[in-house]
Amino acid sequence: MLSLKYPSGYPGAKCLEDLSKAMTQDGASQFQEVIRQELELSVKKELEKILTTAPSHEFEHTKKDLDGFRKLFHRFLQEKGPSVDWGKIQRPPEDSIQPYEKIKARGLPDNISSVLNKLVVVKLNGGLGTSMGCKGPKSLIGVRNENTFLDLTVQQIEHLNKTYNTDVPLVLMNSFNTDEDTKKILQKYSHCRVKIYTFNQSRYPRINKESLLPVAKDVSYSGENTEAWYPPGHGDIYASFYNSGLLDTLIGEGKEYIFVSNIDNLGATVDLYILNHLMNPPNGKRCEFVMEVTNKTRADVKGGTLTQYEGKLRLVEIAQVPKAHVDEFKSVSKFKIFNTNNLWISLAAVKRLQEQNAIDMEIIVNPKTLDGGLNVIQLETAVGAAIKSFENSLGINVPRSRFLPVKTTSDLLLVMSNLYSLNAGSLTMSEKREFPTVPLVKLGSSFTKVQDYLRRFESIPDMLELDHLTVSGDVTFGKNVSLKGTVIIIANHGDRIDIPPGAVLENKIVSGNLRILDH
Repeated sequence: MLSLKYPSGYPGAKCLEDLSKAMTQDGASQFQEVIRQELELSVKKELEKILTTAPSHEFEHTKKDLDGFRKLFHRFLQEKGPSVDWGKIQRPPEDSIQPYEKIKARGLPDNISSVLNKLVVVKLNGGLGTSMGCKGPKSLIGVRNENTFLDLTVQQIEHLNKTYNTDVPLVLMNSFNTDEDTKKILQKYSHCRVKIYTFNQSRYPRINKESLLPVAKDVSYSGENTEAWYPPGHGDIYASFYNSGLLDTLIGEGKEYIFVSNIDNLGATVDLYILNHLMNPPNGKRCEFVMEVTNKTRADVKGGTLTQYEGKLRLVEIAQVPKAHVDEFKSVSKFKIFNTNNLWISLAAVKRLQEQNAIDMEIIVNPKTLDGGLNVIQLETAVGAAIKSFENSLGINVPRSRFLPVKTTSDLLLVMSNLYSLNAGSLTMSEKREFPTVPLVKLGSSFTKVQDYLRRFESIPDMLELDHLTVSGDVTFGKNVSLKGTVIIIANHGDRIDIPPGAVLENKIVSGNLRILDH
């Protein structure tokens, strides 16, 4: 049932508030149920109207998508605000999160090739590069020596297949936003020793925040309808993978586990020690789901964390936490780890749970404002949230190097620099770096778009001895600049700072009219 209390700004407030007020009267719960049913009926009718506009070759696929949305919408109406009872959250038992060093200490068996042949690599490839000022799929942005995220992924898997004489395939979960452009580019890998498959995640209709009815009037997603649809988060992988038929195909080929990760996490490479632990568990009982977690720093306080909840491992995201406990959730001392979204999952378990309709993921309510000013919400789920539905789940506390996401040009500067060396598609921290930690880099708004960022660096500075870099305003860097210690460069409005070629900045503050001060 809908609860009486909603977190402030909870979407669909008008409809839901009407229901809440009704709860204060006699027979209120019955009245509430009637209104909820009427709303579901209205949505059902709207979805049926949309379905009638689908061309015959898209009808079945569209029907599956809209049926999936209806189930999610039904759950959304049933559930209340924050979805965890804070009093039930406990720290996970010691043995439920294993240190990576312990997994690695077991070594590798002689038959590692046959173990690798049971693996499929899945990359989440539904995102666009818009936040970095790029058109098209994010995976096609150049990140190192003109190699894109996708190039590096293919190189990594090809290197595995050649080294161990195996057949590890790559599966890309695309969205309707990325599918066409990704498929065009896949032709260039036809001579690589990697089989590449794709499937599309679902396409769900955004709903009006006030009426809770779909914004779309037909199935098209061009013209007026461009913003009416959205891919419903990576939790959709289970249903989409199953519905595509690819899950059964891979099981039929003898594959047993998928390694799932975000395509923009350059640290998410196939780890043979974790794979061996899955295939040859020390206690003889296989894990159906392994989540790689790593230690929080102050930069990760919003990341989802693994907890013990009602006797099972459970991923708790910040959106699910009651407001009164958000600071406690962010505490680095209480919740020491966060989810990297590198996941190892049993294919047979996905098939079983999908057929039993038993994969339970919390709904993430994501409010958006369309270009025309209309407030909408999109209902999403997260892939890691399903951990509680699987048997014998495990967390593995991995080194920070397995979490190297590129979300901004500040991240891009790090991975393009001499802090990392590139070998067979994998980035590793340079041995010349004295500290294993990555510098903190904050580039200002003039650097947000990749095109602007590249224009402002004649060459990427030497950053081997850098601890902290902040750049704000109209700043450019000449060739062969070296940055060490803490460097802060701030060009005030109307000023421009050009760091000259060959400059060495060590513990400096540079401001206004290119005055260089000791820090």
